[in-house]
Amino acid sequence: MVSPAEMLASSLNMSSFNKATELKSRIWFTLMALVVYRLGTYIPVPGIDPVALGQIFKSHAGGILGMFDMFSGGALMRMTLFALGVMPYITASIIVQLLSGILPAFEAMKKEGQSGQMRLNQYSRYLTVAFAIMQSYGMAVALEAMTSSGGSAVIMPGFFFRLSTVITLTGGTVFLMWLGEQITARGIGNGVSMIIYAGIVANLPHAVAKTLEMGRTEALPAWFILFILVLTVAVLAVCVFFERAQRRILVNYPKRQVGNKMYGGEASHMPLRLNTSGVIPPIFASSLLLFPLTLATVFDVQQKGGWLSDLVAAMGHGQPLFMVLYAGLIIFFSFFYTAIVFNPAETAENLRKYGGFVPGIRPGNNTADYFDYVLTRLTVMGAAYLCGICLLPELLMKAQSVPFYLGGTSLLIVVSVTIDTISRIQSHLIAHQYEGLIKKSKLK
Repeated sequence: MVSPAEMLASSLNMSSFNKATELKSRIWFTLMALVVYRLGTYIPVPGIDPVALGQIFKSHAGGILGMFDMFSGGALMRMTLFALGVMPYITASIIVQLLSGILPAFEAMKKEGQSGQMRLNQYSRYLTVAFAIMQSYGMAVALEAMTSSGGSAVIMPGFFFRLSTVITLTGGTVFLMWLGEQITARGIGNGVSMIIYAGIVANLPHAVAKTLEMGRTEALPAWFILFILVLTVAVLAVCVFFERAQRRILVNYPKRQVGNKMYGGEASHMPLRLNTSGVIPPIFASSLLLFPLTLATVFDVQQKGGWLSDLVAAMGHGQPLFMVLYAGLIIFFSFFYTAIVFNPAETAENLRKYGGFVPGIRPGNNTADYFDYVLTRLTVMGAAYLCGICLLPELLMKAQSVPFYLGGTSLLIVVSVTIDTISRIQSHLIAHQYEGLIKKSKLK
């Protein structure tokens, strides 16, 4: 197995990298886009008292708002332009993908190829705007009700504040949606994942400093901080191992004679990743949990009791209801997204067309069933790995108030996006080398 460090060393061969002008432009575009995103996380929403808001969110940092703040890169805690982050866009994408597997009209659009996918993306954008408006309005109303010892979080509550907050937050989400699509098309990696990744990485130093400060003030014992460091390294190692793990299925191609020459007779491997769905299930699961509970949490500040308080308390970190729902959603999206990414029947049919076969398995339906058999068991192990990585640190957060940025979900996103980015850089370099060889052969 090739380690990420070895991949990075081979990918960033400076002689090849300097010649790959397209790759350099993509990397620079991605970096500049992420810089713009980070600048936007410091542009405040008009009419907010930052001191009072900081005191309010400090008391709610260990709840569901803390997880939302992690995905927004700290923008929610500061109530800035990108406070909603890309969560409305992710929620809209989930709904559209679910509808594409349920409604015949959406399923037909999905089969139309690129034109159908463009229409589905357009529906996702419309839903994103609708969700952003609903969430931003609920957040504006809740902000007006938030008070602390320093006073109200809103300087001048009223209709104008609500309108400006809805316009600001919705505009910020739409801009992030556009920026993510631009990174996907003109940069390196998946744009939405890169935006979440940038927010987590930017706040990791603050999380480490906060943990060390808790040790200095004896809020956390020294042995527990050492345990956190060891656990973090272990989680990183496990994430790298499982993200790189594959099941390679042997595929043979028969020999065929063309004229006086024999072709074929080759053997290759079809790699099936242990975690085919990648980091998508935890992000999707968090998004679905955050969408309804964000409003419930902020309105709980106003209500101070009743069923909203009970719901928010039951959805706290380490609570049974939160653990069960989070694990269930991760398992569901692991199977759901794997089914979208890999179609056993289509893969088996493509193998049959090109004469390929799995030794001991008849081509056609039997091969499709075999792929489905193997992939189902791989997905079970992948889903169990994701649940373990994402849920075990939740108990630590509840027990000792460990920062979210040192949790399993954040580390999983960092490792997955890093490995994916390195793989894409390597693919661009290999493609550039092939283009150079082709040009040289034509000149000769």
